[in-house]
Amino acid sequence: MASTIWEFFGYRSTDTSQTALQASEQARCPFIDEPCEKTINVNNERKRSGVCTIKPTTSEPVICCPIRLYADGYQILRDVADKAFSKGLPLINGRKALEYSSKEGAKCVAVFGQRWGGELRLPQKSGKGGYFVDWVLALIDANGQLEEFVAIEVQTIDTTGNYREGVLELESERQIIKTSAGLNWENVSKRILPQIIYKGQVLQREDLCRKGLFFICPAPVYSRILDRLGGQSGLAEYSLQPASITFMSYHHSESDCHDGQFVPIELDESRSTTVYKVQEAFNNVTLPDRNVYESAIRKALGFK
Repeated sequence: MASTIWEFFGYRSTDTSQTALQASEQARCPFIDEPCEKTINVNNERKRSGVCTIKPTTSEPVICCPIRLYADGYQILRDVADKAFSKGLPLINGRKALEYSSKEGAKCVAVFGQRWGGELRLPQKSGKGGYFVDWVLALIDANGQLEEFVAIEVQTIDTTGNYREGVLELESERQIIKTSAGLNWENVSKRILPQIIYKGQVLQREDLCRKGLFFICPAPVYSRILDRLGGQSGLAEYSLQPASITFMSYHHSESDCHDGQFVPIELDESRSTTVYKVQEAFNNVTLPDRNVYESAIRKALGFK
């Protein structure tokens, strides 16, 4: 599958403004103001790649770096807090939330996640190892008491192939070339959906997790998830509840974007169902016709 790099260090690859060129030169992620975390191998050395989004030749751009979804000061976290709790509550670093609540005498949302209050490691049943959810938002009342919480998973899509030459060409000449990079859609079935189901089942047993799990992803990834689960008709909507899984998909909005600016991302769809419905749909596999292996073998042997 051929593709091009569509966003490079936060800006469109076609953007030749001084702001975009400076972001590339500094190799920093402008969304979190830190060095880009994605790397490639160049002459046996690790180099920051700066690839936020790639565009397959025959389809729309697809975000491949989760941090790209943290634009506008982590707006996605505000979107979840507004839906799960009340609109407009302040988001506070989880380690400072009680101090804020005591000082202000007001409700707030304690945020636990990377670069905020730290990720919360949850032990596995065996007691060995553990797993993470990307974010936990905890509602703290005006008296500093924990009322409830929700968990958030943020997923984009892994790439296959290689976009190294595309990175080097953008870096040196700001030229866009085709690369062999593609999208690993198989991970939707192999990794993403099994993780959603498992974490959803764990969370629905938590007394204070009353709104379940929120899953945030780019719109094309959500579309593939829906396809794998049999479409919207096969995934019934439910009100928020402890067993909820709420899908929230985001897309690029180029309607009013100029050089030197980020392409805004907007909430495309929000749909709540239950972990049971997701598991049921995931297990409902559509099988091919009978004897497909036999037909393939006969064809390979040269039978007519």
